[in-house]
Amino acid sequence: MSSIRSSSYRRFGLAVAGVAIALATAGVSYGQNSLRTIKIATAAESKPLSWGAIGVEPQGYEPDVLKAINAKLPQYKFEMEGAADIAQETGLATGKYDMASGGYYKAPAREKQFLIPDNPMGASLIKIYSRKDSNINEMKDLVGKNIVPVTAGGGIYKFATQWQEQNPDYKIEITASSAGVPYPDRLKEVQSGKYDALVLPSNLGEQTVIDNQKLDIKASEPVAINNTYLLIHKSEENKALLDDVNRVLKELKDDGTLGKISQKWFGEDVTTYIK
Repeated sequence: MSSIRSSSYRRFGLAVAGVAIALATAGVSYGQNSLRTIKIATAAESKPLSWGAIGVEPQGYEPDVLKAINAKLPQYKFEMEGAADIAQETGLATGKYDMASGGYYKAPAREKQFLIPDNPMGASLIKIYSRKDSNINEMKDLVGKNIVPVTAGGGIYKFATQWQEQNPDYKIEITASSAGVPYPDRLKEVQSGKYDALVLPSNLGEQTVIDNQKLDIKASEPVAINNTYLLIHKSEENKALLDDVNRVLKELKDDGTLGKISQKWFGEDVTTYIK
């Protein structure tokens, strides 16, 4: 073989190798760039469910569950930030956030507005919070009482409405509001006498507030048990995210991961209440 041909083959081989390296590098770059960032709003003042203001990494049951989900879905990068109640759903509706977690229940208004996985994230126990000197222990004791307004279209509103329909002999007044007043302030309003009672899931950190603030507030036995869900911004792009999250939530429930996280933050496995 002539030196000219040998030199040509070497140049050709180097060129092919160069193209291969370029393609491989492009593939790595593409793979990195294809990682989709998912912005998530978590409850900001609901210890041990979730807490952490903007700029502070959220902590609690739901942030740990979100981390466990992300570990099984490496095609996404979850970014969490704490947000007030009203800011969560407003941000989710406008697309500022891709997902929101805050101990949410399924409700007709939410199912129409957002994508919601079939598999729940956890479970919550609904309790009535009232002053220790009150005679309020169950739903029927709320007749004639001034109850803290609940989120319009939310799970507590749905629960109270259904309870009223099933118990027509007991007329309770439930007012819907979109004010988004933080839970600690709501408890203080009960303490001050502005309201007689507050109906809320017990996994939002109420007992911590009661203990820290030394409030004369008592919690009833559970008046209802509900599954809690992630909410996802409704868009074509997020349908794949919905399917991925739904699948992984079932895996985490089946392999006991959700139960372990629940034991860590609540001292009990609330997933045993999942219906």
